[in-house]
Amino acid sequence: MDRLLIWRGLDSWRAESTQVRIEGDRLSAQGTQLGAEPYRLDYRLRTGADFVTERLELSVLHDGVLRRLLLVRDPAGSWTADDLPLPELDGALDCDVLASPIFNSLPFLRHDMGGGGEPRDFVMAFVTVPDLSITRSEQRYTPLGDGRVNYASGNFSADINFDEDGLVRLYEDYLERL
Repeated sequence: MDRLLIWRGLDSWRAESTQVRIEGDRLSAQGTQLGAEPYRLDYRLRTGADFVTERLELSVLHDGVLRRLLLVRDPAGSWTADDLPLPELDGALDCDVLASPIFNSLPFLRHDMGGGGEPRDFVMAFVTVPDLSITRSEQRYTPLGDGRVNYASGNFSADINFDEDGLVRLYEDYLERL
């Protein structure tokens, strides 16, 4: 499956276009996000088997400065950012990039959450935009059935609606796919 997806922000002006490919239990995506600050984020994501992140390349243009970041997860579960170890992320399976819905698909697809089930807790390598800082993020996905989950992290919570391919259609009060 190969698709071009476009989202727009509902809480503030933001747009994102992503070319995504799903082959079995692997996903790759290449996208661009534009934000009102203004900034431009370009990324390439590649997962290995079971939708586990292997590599995320990011570049952001903000205030006339171009910054790049390369996040890599090795098969043993260790993470590096631009070849520097990030031991606080050991054991995390996924990346999550601020305001980018494609990253919500990874745990959803891995655990086949579309039909419901028990809540699941995840640790993510969370990248903020436009500064490209990386932090450990504790997140909970509660499957609600009908291709929906409730996403919660810290004090934030929202329902996310996925399509039949496991890709975000609506992130309530946050973004929607066009």
